[in-house]
Amino acid sequence: MRTALTIAGSDSSGGAGIQADIKTMTVHGVFAMSAVTALTAQNTLGVTDIMEATPEFLAHQLDAVFTDIYPDAVKTGMVASSVLINTIADKLKEYEAKNLVVDPVMVATNGAKLISDEAIDTLKKRLLPMAMVITPNRPEAEVLTGLKIETPEDMEVAAKRIFEEFGCAVLMKGGHELNDANDLLCDATGMQWFYGKKIDNPNTHGTGCTLSSAIASNLALGHDLKTSVRLSKEFISKALAAMLNLGKGKGPMNHAFAIL
Repeated sequence: MRTALTIAGSDSSGGAGIQADIKTMTVHGVFAMSAVTALTAQNTLGVTDIMEATPEFLAHQLDAVFTDIYPDAVKTGMVASSVLINTIADKLKEYEAKNLVVDPVMVATNGAKLISDEAIDTLKKRLLPMAMVITPNRPEAEVLTGLKIETPEDMEVAAKRIFEEFGCAVLMKGGHELNDANDLLCDATGMQWFYGKKIDNPNTHGTGCTLSSAIASNLALGHDLKTSVRLSKEFISKALAAMLNLGKGKGPMNHAFAIL
């Protein structure tokens, strides 16, 4: 069985973070492992508290995984502090981690910044250059490039700049009202659009986490990057189309649509 590791925060309501990643990896037929960067008290209405892991404990989690069940792919999600980003980068380098997918969680859909400027700088210097692919949303791509992204053409300019600066492929997510869920992949072979129909479902909690962990799962299974992106977008569309409706706010999608 192929294996994948998620390095991210815990979502107590189960729709995003570690929980979404494990569900996604499992339904892809991949054995999921985790290293928790933070515990959160959250639900579909928002986050009420966060307790961050210590760098020492995070390092011990990563040692435990890599020295026993080596992952075929690794996905990172939200990591809020520079010291934890450095810990992750050090350990991924030490163990020569492969197929690294970085979801650079920095900016919420509403534009609110989720991590400090110092942590953003550390993410850019340490983690992004190690990635096979990063998966920013439009606001995050604006932070990475300093560009205003308002059109598909702007996405192409920004994606090229990210690829050239960090040396990793970038899948820029084109949602957030810019287009109908059309995403742009830029890598060493050039640019490719992946078109998708926007699904009228307000329950989108955890879509970013799920997409990046689906890509990691498909890479672990041996698919190339373009195939992994295509399959992962199809998975997201089906999980949203299942129209799960839980909670009082923006609820989660149905990761287990195919087995229920």
